[in-house]
This record gives sequence, C-alpha cells and structure tokens, in this order.
Amino acid sequence: MIFTSLGFYFRVTAMTDAPTTDARASASRPYHHGDLSRALVLAGRRILESDGPAALSLRAVAREAGVSPAAPYHHFKDKSELLEAVAGEGWHELGEAIAAARASAASPREALREIGVAYVRFARANPAIYRVMYDGAADLATMPDHAKQDGSAWHCVAEAVIEAGADASDELELKLINIAAWCAAHGIAEMAGFREFEPLKAALGGEEAFIRAVLAHIGLFAHRQPDAPTASTAPD
Repeated sequence: MIFTSLGFYFRVTAMTDAPTTDARASASRPYHHGDLSRALVLAGRRILESDGPAALSLRAVAREAGVSPAAPYHHFKDKSELLEAVAGEGWHELGEAIAAARASAASPREALREIGVAYVRFARANPAIYRVMYDGAADLATMPDHAKQDGSAWHCVAEAVIEAGADASDELELKLINIAAWCAAHGIAEMAGFREFEPLKAALGGEEAFIRAVLAHIGLFAHRQPDAPTASTAPD
C-alpha cells in the first residue's frame, strides 16, 4: 500500500500503468486522521474474518489499515489489547441486535424468543468475531464494563427476563435464569451449523425456522406448577 500523507511510510515498487492490488484496496479504505484506533479495530476484524486469528498481528493490522508498522502501538500495546477492542466491537453490535429484537416483539415472552433468534443470527453471521468475544470473556473474573452498561446485550436480556415474569427481587434466581438464557442461545449457535441438522432445517423451511423451533422447545421461563398434595396434606 502506498500513501503520501505525512507520517505514512512508502513502499517503493516498480512503476506500472495499472494500480497495484494493494493500492486499489487502500483507495477503498482511506484512513482519516483522528480515527486511527477505529480504523485499526476494523482492520483487525477484516483479518479475523478472512484469514483467522493466527494471521492477526499489529503489523498485519497496520498493513491492512494502510499505516506505518509503528502506528498501532500508539493505541494498543500488544495483540491482546487489539483483540479486546475487536471483541468490544462485537459485544456492541450484539447488544444493538438484541435491543432491536426486543423492541420489535409484541409481548415479553415473544421478546425472549426474538432475542434468542437475534443472538444466534449474529453468531452465525460473524463466526470469527463471535469466537474472539467468547475466548476473551472465558478468562475474565467479571464481565467487561461495556457489557454491564445500559443497552448492552447482557443488560437487555436481564430486563427481558424480568418482563417475562422472573422475580426481580430474587437476585440469585434472576442471575441463574439470565445465565440459562445465554447458555441456551450459545448452545444453539454452536450447533446450528451441524450437517446432521440440514434435513430438519429443510423440513422446517430454513435455518431461522429451525432456530425458532428449537428455542420454542426450551422452556426456560415456564411457570412452575405447585406440587400436588400428598395423602397427609390433602384436604378431607
């Protein structure tokens, strides 16, 4: 990639009449001063989606973004910090998808189902960034600050389960229901691509119909029925 702006590096190549592939790519991804951090995160995401995590490095991100090899170090000390930023981008997008799904639902129970569909749809459409999101979260002692904010994916799900009938005063039970909802959606997202399910998807009318059908069979929020009276407690 060849740039002429102050502070960028030059790579001298043999001159040709036609622009190089790198030059064409850089022309389609112009870098604007003041937004380098964002440009690097998006570059990292493109690399993850096209070549996988093994190909990701600060040098590779600099090359993809069209800046000098030293430029990323002004924003990220190492690859781990860059991955955290890329994961944060994913969590933000997932939160937006979940919030939109919840807002479009006609009832609290339908909102839970739509949230589950939105979650699985996001995971299936963004497998590389989805994996980075969860690989990073697995080793954390607590959720990142951005994941706890109002409007975040976690916050939206927590509100949705309360609206669907969970007891907001029972903190432990609420937390368990919330975790169950995430685990259910995560499990479907992980297994939805299994080839074994292709005939079932075809019979149901496609992958989204399959996802909805599976979610409909997960009674996470079904009200518990009271125990039947025993002989000693039954009324005379």
